[in-house]
Amino acid sequence: MSENRYQVHSVARAAQLLDEIANHGPAGLSVTEVAERLGVAKSTALALARTLAETGLLRAVEPGPRYVLGLNLLRLGDLVGQQTSIAELGLPTLRDLSTATRMTARLAMNEAGYPVFLERIDGEGTIRFHAPLGQREQPHATAAGKAILAYLSESDVRSLLHDAGMARYTPKTHTDVDALLSELERVRSEGYALDDEEEAEGVFCVGAAIFDHQRKCAGALSVTGLKVDVPLREVRHLGNTVREHADRLSTMLGGVRPKSSP
Repeated sequence: MSENRYQVHSVARAAQLLDEIANHGPAGLSVTEVAERLGVAKSTALALARTLAETGLLRAVEPGPRYVLGLNLLRLGDLVGQQTSIAELGLPTLRDLSTATRMTARLAMNEAGYPVFLERIDGEGTIRFHAPLGQREQPHATAAGKAILAYLSESDVRSLLHDAGMARYTPKTHTDVDALLSELERVRSEGYALDDEEEAEGVFCVGAAIFDHQRKCAGALSVTGLKVDVPLREVRHLGNTVREHADRLSTMLGGVRPKSSP
């Protein structure tokens, strides 16, 4: 059975238009040229071009206008490169971290201050935690999320949490932004964040931020286990282990952990 019946033709045409303009070079294409290359009416070509321009995927330049690739493609391309490099480069470090801690280890990217988990390695003999990949998690109640928040400015943290809210998952969940900001100072000082039964009762997590070549927080590594399996005397050692592995991945990305607060 042909897969074409599952295609949305207008989306396919939009993708074709982007390819045509990309292949044509910096001069771009006029609406008449777009119509000729796509084999559509000028009105259809104009509607496609204007729609893509409104989303930032194309840009209209004078005289003409002629349409060239839009600047939003730079952002999307950067995100694709970031996700791919972190996931591919981070997997060996993630395996090492899981082996060293005998805990479930996860790798998250920083998506506008939210942790989005890309990879997970289950530790030998540990309980398997249900942790779907590819979805945003709330930053205020997770170790990876707090590790990422720690390297945002205070105003950005306040703005993000105002929009996201600070839902209470357990009696230990932070629901006060000022208290969380105080904890983020400790995270920056010690280099790792804790989730002490804040997202789920009985579950303990430790996370540390990773940094890219621009010295920006690209995401975080974290480990997850049962609270009863993590004695208080081992928390600092565990945090240092996670931070060391995060720093190793940062080095691979060309980054370094900043020494000062944002």
